[in-house]
Amino acid sequence: MSAAAPRCAGVLFDLDGTLLDSAPDLAAALAVFTGEQGVVMPDYARVRAVVSAGGSAILRTAWPQAAPARIAALLPRYLEIYAGMLAEHSRLFPGMEVLLARIEQAGLPWGIVTNKIAALTLPLLQRIGLAARAGVVVCGDTLTQKKPDAAPVLHACAALRIAPAATAFVGDDRRDVEAGRAAGVRTIAVGWGYSSGENPADWSPDALVQSSAELAHTLGLPA
Repeated sequence: MSAAAPRCAGVLFDLDGTLLDSAPDLAAALAVFTGEQGVVMPDYARVRAVVSAGGSAILRTAWPQAAPARIAALLPRYLEIYAGMLAEHSRLFPGMEVLLARIEQAGLPWGIVTNKIAALTLPLLQRIGLAARAGVVVCGDTLTQKKPDAAPVLHACAALRIAPAATAFVGDDRRDVEAGRAAGVRTIAVGWGYSSGENPADWSPDALVQSSAELAHTLGLPA
C-alpha cells in the first residue's frame, strides 16, 4: 500500500481507464464498425488494453498493418458509431463513486483531464452523472496541446484555483504520469486501468495504487 500523504488541495483524474470503464462501449462500437467493413473483430482483451491510447490505437487492433492515413480515414466513422452508444455499458470503476463522494465531503475540488474530444466527453459525463460534479473538464481539444503535454493539467489547476504542487493527478496511462510530472503535480498511477499493456510501475509515478480504498489513503482523505 502506498503511504498516506498530507491531504492535497485538489484532485485531477484521467477519464477512460481511471474513473470510467468505457472499454465495453468502445469495443462494441468497434464490433459494429468492423462488421460494416467486413473485417474480423479483434479479441476484447486486445481492444481493452489500448483504450487509453485513443481511437486510432483502438482501430489499429483491427487494422494492424494499415498506414496512418488509412487509420485517420477510418476514425470519423468509428467515432460516429461510438457517439451513438455512449454510456450503454460504461460504468465507474468499483469504489470510484464512493471515492468521489469522500473527496466532495472533504471539501476538495476535483476535475477531469482527458484526451477524449469534448463532443464525446461532455455527453458521456452528462449521462453518467458527473457533468455537474466535476469542477473542471479539460478535453483533448480544449487546448491546442494535450497529454503528455503539461498544459492541460496546468489549465485544470488554474480553473480550480489550486497550485500544481498541491494537486494530485490520477491516471492509468504513461501520458498521464508524464503530463503530471511536467506540470509539477503529484502523480498517482492506478493498477486497474488499461495501461496500454505496460507496467505502471515503469512510469515512475509518485504512487501506484491498486484499489479505490488505497487511492483514498494515498490522497490523505479522512476516514
